Amino acid sequence: MNAPVKSFDAVSVAVMPPVARLNLRIAPANLGAASKAFGLPLPGKIGQGAAKGDRAAWCLGPDEWLLHAPEAEQAVIVAAFTTARAKTPHSLTVISDREVTIAITGPRAQEFLSVACPLDLSRMTPGTAKRTLFDTAQVVLIRDAEDAFRIEVWRSFFPHVSELLEIAQREFACGL
Repeated sequence: MNAPVKSFDAVSVAVMPPVARLNLRIAPANLGAASKAFGLPLPGKIGQGAAKGDRAAWCLGPDEWLLHAPEAEQAVIVAAFTTARAKTPHSLTVISDREVTIAITGPRAQEFLSVACPLDLSRMTPGTAKRTLFDTAQVVLIRDAEDAFRIEVWRSFFPHVSELLEIAQREFACGL
């Protein structure tokens, strides 16, 4: 599952290596404590992202954040939030094994994703994330750059999303 799905000149699709992936639910008033525990100022606006080194966070809702870090740092992050819980109520759930990340890059990446994503991707700026659908699968779509996106998809929906991406690649390769 770590090999590229397929590639052609305008778009490359690849399954990314695993990361420590955590879902944080916390009152916005307590973002300072969460930022300290994670080692990165967490964004306060829905859709906004922040990154520092190998760690990144995206605000997905009024009290929800998606956190990414290297796999080797997961235990340290969980321990920091466990310590913070004594003074700051929150819920931190490790979801590392639940999801797979698919990278879509290339000059036609935005157009390519529009085959199954209802969002107006031109309004999504680099560094942002949105919870949306890809066909009928719920995903988190992250825009890393003008020509680079990541789809966070539940492992159980990965075969469906992967198949749709392969069909879209064949169509794009044929000039459709």
